[in-house]
Amino acid sequence: MKMQVLADNQTSETIDSRRELSALVSGCGIYRAERTLLSLTGRDRSRWLNGMISNNVRDLAAGHGVYAFVLTPQGHIQADVYAFNRGESLLVETDRSQAETLLRIFRKYIIMDKVEIEDLTEKSTAIGLTGPQAGDALASLGASKDLGALQVANVNLDGTAVTLMRGDNSSFPNYELWVPAEQADSIWNALMRAGAVEIHNETLETFRILCGIPKVGHDTREKTLPQETGQERALNFNKGCYIGQEIVERIRARGAVHRTFVGFEIEGAAPAPGTKVQSEGKDVGEITSVANEPLKGKQLGLGYLRREFLATDKTLMAGQAEVKAMALPFSEIS
Repeated sequence: MKMQVLADNQTSETIDSRRELSALVSGCGIYRAERTLLSLTGRDRSRWLNGMISNNVRDLAAGHGVYAFVLTPQGHIQADVYAFNRGESLLVETDRSQAETLLRIFRKYIIMDKVEIEDLTEKSTAIGLTGPQAGDALASLGASKDLGALQVANVNLDGTAVTLMRGDNSSFPNYELWVPAEQADSIWNALMRAGAVEIHNETLETFRILCGIPKVGHDTREKTLPQETGQERALNFNKGCYIGQEIVERIRARGAVHRTFVGFEIEGAAPAPGTKVQSEGKDVGEITSVANEPLKGKQLGLGYLRREFLATDKTLMAGQAEVKAMALPFSEIS
């Protein structure tokens, strides 16, 4: 597509990015969520999944969910999931890029357990809806927006039976609709008519970074530990044993990890993911994600920093750029 040059030297693509990000932070954005849904049935499903992930599903009330990690025996992050109690089944949701790994792990650990896994990819499509006006768009089509974080309900949306889930982004209202695949286009079009703005992957990635949400496999490495990511909501310290629990408990007893997940404000040439953060020539952290924020015109990043450098006046460099550690989520988006 040929891009029109505008008076302020911005391209029409940049204007689209501004429009899309504005919809997410002050309106209603709609997008195809790249998610995989797995249904778990069988009498041992709750006990078995409780031993597989870092949060408590055994005591979940029907219609509610939790966020959790899947860890190695050494306590390193392999995947992250949302798990929901659907009454007669458990539903596990993960990023599509993690689905193959997650299925391999799950199938490896089903030995004598009465657990069956069904991949719902061909049956169900996930549509995401985010922004302060997202609930109003749903309500205009007949679906109640009055759900708590990670609560799930069966609703009738514009005449179609769908499952509505409210997400756990604390900065902005966000929902997912799990729609029968053959009805996905009609639901999408109905939400567009209700005022939702289509959001593309590049803007979703920028929004993720602004919200300070780590992406497994991108902001985590093979040896990343749960407490390094700052996602304590994924951990339950009162449940029974699960894979990797011993390491998680050992870190808890020790009191802290050496590095933590932070935001970075970047001045200068944007460093590539993987660039080390340095102080006086010594490695003290790493950049894992970078985004150009179109609304305020800032370069922002995510990554890790040693704790002793969180509150310091020492200059931090990443490649040719000077970086400053910031609390997450970035305050610019509120």
